[in-house]
Amino acid sequence: MPKLTETFARKLPQSKTGTEKHWDSEVRGLCLFVGKRSKTWYFQKDVGGQTKRVMIGRFPVISAQAARQTAMELALEMGRGAGKVAQIGAPTLETALEGYLGRPKLRSDAHKRSLRKQFELHLKEWLKLPLDEISKKMVVEKHQSMAATPSAANHMLKYFRTIWNHARRVYDLPEAPTMAIEWFDEQPKGQVIEDLKAWRDDVDGLSNPIHQVFYELLLFTGLRKSEALTLEWKNIHEDHIHLPMTKNGRSFDLPILQLHHEILAPVRGLSEQWVFPSPKSELGHITNPARLAWGPHAHRRTFATVAMEAGVLEEVVGRLLNHTPLSITGQRYVKPSLAALRPAMKVACEELFRRQNGAFPDE
Repeated sequence: MPKLTETFARKLPQSKTGTEKHWDSEVRGLCLFVGKRSKTWYFQKDVGGQTKRVMIGRFPVISAQAARQTAMELALEMGRGAGKVAQIGAPTLETALEGYLGRPKLRSDAHKRSLRKQFELHLKEWLKLPLDEISKKMVVEKHQSMAATPSAANHMLKYFRTIWNHARRVYDLPEAPTMAIEWFDEQPKGQVIEDLKAWRDDVDGLSNPIHQVFYELLLFTGLRKSEALTLEWKNIHEDHIHLPMTKNGRSFDLPILQLHHEILAPVRGLSEQWVFPSPKSELGHITNPARLAWGPHAHRRTFATVAMEAGVLEEVVGRLLNHTPLSITGQRYVKPSLAALRPAMKVACEELFRRQNGAFPDE
């Protein structure tokens, strides 16, 4: 290990990939982290079985001599026990992610698993890095590398920004480096199932009857894909479906009709727990239903479109979809009952049936 002098630190080239760490030969625990764009002094020491890392500052703003002096003072403080309350450097992205996912009101477990999987897939090389070593250039390059899927690129880096801002509540961090990103224009497909006769033929043609019921329930409830996939029988009641946790972080009750029980009849008895079981899935329920020409969200969009075209007020459609109202009155004061929303559900289902040239069954 070299002695980290001013000359040595100045001559060190920037890292081409990742972060290089150079430890001082004299002051134990003093380290210079060299990234693609910056050089940062840290002091690190094991205290009480835990590794404590303190950021001293950037080089050359903080000189080698100043960094050495600060490191020796920190070593003395930690030796006396003061290190237990010393300012700790920025957390790694992995630590920040787990801290964010640990929030008790953060959507569903399925959402947490999905978010963790996305970070491990797209930002794996960053997970062990302290947040303050992830630069603007790095996030811009990552965003550009995902240009083939603009929406996915935007969402991934915006989730990174959310994790950063959550950590910023506790740690002394600057503004998220995503400020340097030029976000891709997103043109949502807005796909709606125009030909419900063709849809009926496609669904009936699926080889797996569980998948048939899945898509039919999506169309006649407007549920999100994840909400339907994770449905449990204990939450299917005579007059409503109960969702314990939804995308907006709260529970939701959706009014249902006799029609919905008839849709679900073919899958009753297949599993004590899951409405759409799968013996091949580690989770116990299907996770990747067979594909149709229309994606799962097109079913939700079709439910909403048909309901509104049949005369259901847009605000009421939003309630059936569990959208958060824009107004304070809608958010805090208006709490419509299941009985009040059921007529709108019936109107939507009747119109969906008519567009398939079918007669709506008597209640």
